[in-house]
Amino acid sequence: MKFMNLGVEKLQMIFAATSSGSSAFAALIWWLVPFFAVLGAIIYVTWVAKFKDKYANETNRSVTKFQSFQDSFRDDTTPNS
Repeated sequence: MKFMNLGVEKLQMIFAATSSGSSAFAALIWWLVPFFAVLGAIIYVTWVAKFKDKYANETNRSVTKFQSFQDSFRDDTTPNS
Protein backbone atom coordinates (compact mmCIF):
# COMPACT_ATOMS: atom_id res chain seq x y z
CA MET A 1 0.00 0.00 0.00
CA LYS A 2 2.91 2.32 0.65
CA PHE A 3 3.92 1.97 -3.02
CA MET A 4 0.55 3.29 -4.19
CA ASN A 5 0.71 6.26 -1.81
CA LEU A 6 4.11 7.17 -3.19
CA GLY A 7 2.68 7.27 -6.72
CA VAL A 8 -0.23 9.44 -5.63
CA GLU A 9 2.09 11.85 -3.83
CA LYS A 10 4.30 12.13 -6.90
CA LEU A 11 1.29 12.80 -9.08
CA GLN A 12 0.08 15.48 -6.69
CA MET A 13 3.51 17.14 -6.73
CA ILE A 14 3.64 17.03 -10.53
CA PHE A 15 0.13 18.46 -10.76
CA ALA A 16 1.01 21.26 -8.32
CA ALA A 17 4.13 22.13 -10.31
CA THR A 18 2.31 22.22 -13.63
CA SER A 19 -0.73 24.07 -12.36
CA SER A 20 1.39 27.06 -11.33
CA GLY A 21 2.77 27.27 -14.87
CA SER A 22 -0.56 26.63 -16.53
CA SER A 23 -1.88 30.08 -15.64
CA ALA A 24 1.03 31.62 -17.55
CA PHE A 25 0.34 29.26 -20.45
CA ALA A 26 -3.36 30.15 -20.39
CA ALA A 27 -2.50 33.85 -20.41
CA LEU A 28 -0.23 33.26 -23.39
CA ILE A 29 -3.01 31.47 -25.25
CA TRP A 30 -5.48 34.27 -24.43
CA TRP A 31 -3.04 36.73 -26.01
CA LEU A 32 -2.00 34.61 -28.99
CA VAL A 33 -5.46 33.61 -30.21
CA PRO A 34 -6.77 37.19 -30.60
CA PHE A 35 -3.41 38.31 -32.03
CA PHE A 36 -3.53 35.71 -34.79
CA ALA A 37 -7.23 36.39 -35.39
CA VAL A 38 -6.55 40.10 -35.95
CA LEU A 39 -3.50 39.32 -38.06
CA GLY A 40 -5.52 36.93 -40.20
CA ALA A 41 -8.28 39.52 -40.63
CA ILE A 42 -5.77 42.16 -41.75
CA ILE A 43 -4.19 39.76 -44.24
CA TYR A 44 -7.62 38.76 -45.58
CA VAL A 45 -8.77 42.37 -46.01
CA THR A 46 -5.51 43.23 -47.78
CA TRP A 47 -5.85 40.21 -50.06
CA VAL A 48 -9.47 41.03 -50.92
CA ALA A 49 -8.65 44.67 -51.62
CA LYS A 50 -5.69 43.75 -53.81
CA PHE A 51 -7.41 41.10 -55.94
CA LYS A 52 -10.96 42.49 -55.98
CA ASP A 53 -10.65 44.15 -59.38
CA LYS A 54 -9.03 41.09 -60.95
CA TYR A 55 -11.85 38.79 -59.89
CA ALA A 56 -14.50 41.36 -60.84
CA ASN A 57 -13.04 41.60 -64.36
CA GLU A 58 -12.92 37.83 -64.72
CA THR A 59 -16.53 37.57 -63.55
CA ASN A 60 -17.69 40.22 -66.04
CA ARG A 61 -15.80 38.49 -68.83
CA SER A 62 -17.36 35.18 -67.90
CA VAL A 63 -20.87 36.66 -67.77
CA THR A 64 -20.34 38.29 -71.16
CA LYS A 65 -19.19 35.00 -72.67
CA PHE A 66 -22.19 33.20 -71.20
CA GLN A 67 -24.60 35.82 -72.56
CA SER A 68 -23.08 35.51 -76.04
CA PHE A 69 -23.39 31.72 -75.70
CA GLN A 70 -27.09 32.12 -74.85
CA ASP A 71 -27.55 34.54 -77.71
CA SER A 72 -26.16 31.97 -80.14
CA PHE A 73 -29.25 29.81 -79.51
CA ARG A 74 -31.72 32.60 -80.16
CA ASP A 75 -33.35 32.70 -83.55
CA ASP A 76 -33.03 36.19 -84.97
CA THR A 77 -35.64 35.53 -87.67
CA THR A 78 -38.44 35.09 -85.14
CA PRO A 79 -40.40 38.33 -84.70
CA ASN A 80 -40.44 39.77 -81.20
CA SER A 81 -43.89 39.77 -79.67
